[in-house]
Amino acid sequence: MSKIVVLGAGIAGHVAASHLRRKLSKEHEVVVVSPNSNYQWIPSNIWVGIGRMKPKEILFPLAPLYKKKQIDYKRAKAISFHPEGDNNEPRPYVLAEYVDGDEKGTTEKVTYDYLINATGPKLNFEGTEGLSPGKNKAHSVCTYTHAQEAWIALEGLIKQMKEGKKIKILIGTGHAKSTCQGAAFEYILNVEQELRRHKVRDMAEITWISNEYHLGDFGMDGMLMSYGSNIMKSNEMVEMIFEDRGINWILGAAVNKVEDGLVHYENLDGDHKQKTYDFAMLIPAFSGHGFKAYNKEGADITDKLFRGFMIVDADYTPKPYEEWSVQDWPETYQNPSYPNIFAPGIAFAPPHSISKPRKSKNGTDITPAPPRTGMPSGITAKLVADNIIDMIKHSSNKMHHKGSMGNMGAACIASAGFGMTKGSGVSITTFPIVPDYNKYPDTQGRKLGKTFGTIGLAGHWLKLALHYAFIYKAKMKPFWWLIPE
Repeated sequence: MSKIVVLGAGIAGHVAASHLRRKLSKEHEVVVVSPNSNYQWIPSNIWVGIGRMKPKEILFPLAPLYKKKQIDYKRAKAISFHPEGDNNEPRPYVLAEYVDGDEKGTTEKVTYDYLINATGPKLNFEGTEGLSPGKNKAHSVCTYTHAQEAWIALEGLIKQMKEGKKIKILIGTGHAKSTCQGAAFEYILNVEQELRRHKVRDMAEITWISNEYHLGDFGMDGMLMSYGSNIMKSNEMVEMIFEDRGINWILGAAVNKVEDGLVHYENLDGDHKQKTYDFAMLIPAFSGHGFKAYNKEGADITDKLFRGFMIVDADYTPKPYEEWSVQDWPETYQNPSYPNIFAPGIAFAPPHSISKPRKSKNGTDITPAPPRTGMPSGITAKLVADNIIDMIKHSSNKMHHKGSMGNMGAACIASAGFGMTKGSGVSITTFPIVPDYNKYPDTQGRKLGKTFGTIGLAGHWLKLALHYAFIYKAKMKPFWWLIPE
């Protein structure tokens, strides 16, 4: 009998636990440890943030589902890793602290045979002075509670606009190294359309602020794509969309301080500037959770497991941008020091950014961090689960399931406005996620035909269909596994 512990119940953790439970006999334990009581379909948070969906439409409680599916669930947060056990506990374990119920505040040594670290990122709001959801007129859509608070604030401003008040809206990234530009991109387009729906668009100045060097970088160094019968750069497409909607933009911006209705930022020229606003939605930096790891004797071995996020089978050798390669990126998401530990999704430490690193004239690093959310999280979680299943069933440590972001494609359906007849979506597929300049030297490292973009109502229908499909899948309803990651 084997015991597999999954830390986290987001996209990566939930996908891994679901596949493990379906494919392994009940003699094997699957345990999920997460401080969250609900599963949330994060891509739909932006619709909560414009009042088009209620939080209850994008979440469901985990405990009843896991009980039904015979997945052990502990509502607790991981504190430290002990991959060799200790003098009192010979098995490897994670020390977890319960966050609810009668056990709140108590700790447990959660032992395992295999461990999947799918804890995702810490939302590092404190990395930017004054940036905190709901404070200083600045908001977030990173969680459903944040998104609901953002809508309450925005709805209040819409009422003021209807009474004749002009306002300034600022949406984008709130740190020099933020990722998730895609979520902010979706949100700004949805906010713009909502203002049109409420007939107050002329009362608002809307500005995009981002650490991107070009529009449409999205932390992936931009892309060359097929657009209808044309070939277009992603920055040209996003510029066209923003110009059509009257959205201004500020690029190469490292937001470093947020005050009440005022952001301070540094640009690549080294200038320190300010921008006023009445409503802001700024994506924070993502960071690791600051976990510690200890060996059997209690000595600190954190550097064997973590470099911010978890160390996996990537090439972390420092090298200049010109020497970066798709081969640097991991394929199995297995820790090299402890082969029974894996980290799919956002939990793994990337070898470097995907976008070209840039510094301001003052030496400030202003570079988007690499995205690993959504589709890549699901794909990497499934392959980790499949490898563990093989290890259990065949008593082999050979990794048969591999998938690098350097040979993996991704599809992103970005909402550009909610509505069955007037909605819109920006559909972008990219292959591979990490550009391969050796294989595709003439098309900016990606394969045309598999890298394309479209805009229109069909994109909204697809985005909405995916919302319901993935909620169905996450609830593990009949034949849920037929829906791809």
